[in-house]
Amino acid sequence: MASDFHEVRFPLDVSLGSRGGPVRRTDIVTLASGREQRNSRWASSRRRYDAGLGVRTIDALHAVIVFFEERRGKLYGFRFRDRTDWRSGQPSKEPTPVDQRIGTGDGTTKSFRLVKTYGSSFAPYVRTITKPVGGSVAVAIDGVEQEVGAAYNCDPTTGLVTFTETPPAGAAITAGFAFDVPVRFDTDELDIDLSTFEAGGIPQIPLIEIVP
Repeated sequence: MASDFHEVRFPLDVSLGSRGGPVRRTDIVTLASGREQRNSRWASSRRRYDAGLGVRTIDALHAVIVFFEERRGKLYGFRFRDRTDWRSGQPSKEPTPVDQRIGTGDGTTKSFRLVKTYGSSFAPYVRTITKPVGGSVAVAIDGVEQEVGAAYNCDPTTGLVTFTETPPAGAAITAGFAFDVPVRFDTDELDIDLSTFEAGGIPQIPLIEIVP
């Protein structure tokens, strides 16, 4: 992803007014008895957004055009803030180092990927987090917060946490963080009608998540 991804965030004021969320693909076959057989085509969900709803002024629209041109349309990915899901815990709460279990020490492994788990009782979904916000990651071993730089480092471009010393076997590795969603434009064309924009019409600006 590195060569075709720009580590820059989509205009925040526009993204906060966007709409969208996770998408899944499920095949459903209805049998003669009326019962269903369901099969998930995707192992992971994929998020889609329409950022056009966040454009409220001509200046904001111009900022999006500039951003679109520099990304060359669909060519380069970028960061996007999903206002409903951008922290390791609830969006309204500051991250803590025990928010998410990211691994268990085995006496050998030094590196662990940031993940966020959705649900707990029936079929928890574990999402890989590849674009943490720099400086937001806090890590703990068995509930004891570790010192960033001295005990560990986190790569904000990959979400990989690497310890300077190997965590002991059986130790719970947890983390808290803020994160962005890696996305790209899902169009090579911005169709903007300024006459309708002035009258309240909003251009469509489709974005789609880049799955790691």
